[in-house]
Amino acid sequence: MADEDGLLPAADPEAGAVWSHRCRWDDLLVRASVACGRQDLDLSDGWTRRWAVTLNLEGGELIVPVRDLAQVQLPGVGPVRWFSWHRRQRHRPGLQYMVSTGRHHGFESLEEAKVLLALDFAGQVREVVPQPLKLQFRTGGGPRVHVPDFLVLSRAGVCLIDVRPLDRVRAKDVESFAAAFEMALACGWEYVVAAGWRRHVFTGLDAMSCQRRPLPDPLGLRADLLERARARVTFGKSWPPPRFRRWLGRSCCTSSGTVRSVSIFLSR
Repeated sequence: MADEDGLLPAADPEAGAVWSHRCRWDDLLVRASVACGRQDLDLSDGWTRRWAVTLNLEGGELIVPVRDLAQVQLPGVGPVRWFSWHRRQRHRPGLQYMVSTGRHHGFESLEEAKVLLALDFAGQVREVVPQPLKLQFRTGGGPRVHVPDFLVLSRAGVCLIDVRPLDRVRAKDVESFAAAFEMALACGWEYVVAAGWRRHVFTGLDAMSCQRRPLPDPLGLRADLLERARARVTFGKSWPPPRFRRWLGRSCCTSSGTVRSVSIFLSR
């Protein structure tokens, strides 16, 4: 969360442990500070009337001043621009499936894909919109435009997210992030700059992500394993169950060497 001066703290990737029972997804982040980016922003009286936001609302373009943005019904908002794939591009766009929303969401880099994966474990996410708005703001050097990476609607509120690795954050980026922060603050939203992650975060998330959605049971092993678990049979004694042994034997009968290896494995 922001401090009393409206500035984002910079998290330490080597910081101490975070208790899991009260850990938020953004507690796992390394955040980029936007402190120096505010210096050249036009934040004089009436700036919320002069700064404008363009939204794609239910397929149509809507332009509102920042002061009226909080009144917009965000569930109908879509991306303000699209991205494409082409050869020799330096970033890797794609689609990330989220169990929280039940559909795929676009990302423009692998770092953005990591943010979507972490959000899927947050437990309160209802909707995620990539490239959700275009902010037109003013600085001492003239007007500028910034498109944040994600808008997250959750039971805890609204969160606007920009994603940029810490070693790739430039001065102009910090100014854009500061402008996005001021806009979010005026709307009562949270704003996060995801610049990295604490150590070992994605070791755990990657290990758990394969279980985010119901998996098929083509061999019919689930009931057998659950019955053995209720009987307090240890995993070493319950695996592999007899039905799996029969299937594995049938599927490997094309090679005597393979069968011998499998037999040794099953006899251990």
